[in-house]
Amino acid sequence: MPRIKAAVCTAFGEPLTIEELELRAPGAGEIEVTLDAVAICHSDIHYAEGAWGGDLPAVYGHEAAGRVTALGPGVTGLLDGQRVVVTLIRACGQCPNCASGKPTICETPRSAESPLSRADGTSVVQAMNCGAFAEKVVVDQSQVVPLPDTMPPEAVALLACGVITGVGAIVNAGRLRAGEDVVVIGAGGVGLNAIQGARIAGARRVVAVDVTEEKLETAKAFGATDGVLATQDAPWKEAMRILGRGADVVAITVGAIPAYNDAPRYLGWGGRMVMVGMPHSGAMAEYEPVVQAYMAQGMIGSKMGDVVIRRDIPWLADLYDQGRLKLDELVSGRWSLDQINEAIADTNSGDAKRNVIVF
Repeated sequence: MPRIKAAVCTAFGEPLTIEELELRAPGAGEIEVTLDAVAICHSDIHYAEGAWGGDLPAVYGHEAAGRVTALGPGVTGLLDGQRVVVTLIRACGQCPNCASGKPTICETPRSAESPLSRADGTSVVQAMNCGAFAEKVVVDQSQVVPLPDTMPPEAVALLACGVITGVGAIVNAGRLRAGEDVVVIGAGGVGLNAIQGARIAGARRVVAVDVTEEKLETAKAFGATDGVLATQDAPWKEAMRILGRGADVVAITVGAIPAYNDAPRYLGWGGRMVMVGMPHSGAMAEYEPVVQAYMAQGMIGSKMGDVVIRRDIPWLADLYDQGRLKLDELVSGRWSLDQINEAIADTNSGDAKRNVIVF
């Protein structure tokens, strides 16, 4: 088995450690991908902090780009040396959810066996079906999409999660129609892509809500027409003043309970609230359900933007090629694998859009 360098979480809330691990060969329906880049998502950080539990030791990372370097038995439609984006969306294609076009909530359990182990045989969890804070991964063929060699690997990596989650929350889950109004709460990596999705889908106005003026200015560069400081009294009143009414779609892209408590206040008649950001397990929000019932408002969770990766990722890659989707501008910094803890600290500072580990 090849030996690879990986950043391993051995204790929640502690720095990751760089170790040499063994990576088994791809089995039936699997491929090996040698990585060029992996972005750091806040979900990776929250998992490493223990926000949602899980077993250790584990390798996180799930926004990756690389080239196919080995094919397991039965793999079709992929070629050795092909550039691919690696996602966490592992879909069987056969269960009721997959068959109805919802592969992000595939019902088929995955094997508990991880392709990663230490030299002494200790299994290392391949977190989120990827384990991409590593030089190579072995993943199911359903998790990847081929993309052009002309795309920079950092741009390819961003299409694995943050971009599809944000754009898809508006286009797929929110079902935005041209001319409708959108409020996006949180102007981080996912929020900026929700803003881009609203712009691409033809929103009349896109109001970004965040806690700093700097982030609101960044949001305008990605397509927000207006910005509202979340720290002011009753920020939803300012949003309604701007829009002239309540919003048709409100997307919460941060996992903060105060944001979830306030989100329904931005909605207009018949509005849809799309829940994207993930609070820690056990955190509770409060609503006044009579308002939603009387105003015919909807609330929906959106996992990974409700995407179908073989449909949506090529579409987004084409928009990038046309200059209509910003990807390069999302990259705040490039780091080596050995610098991953510094990159995580920089991400936690709140200023970074997306930090990327490059190999």
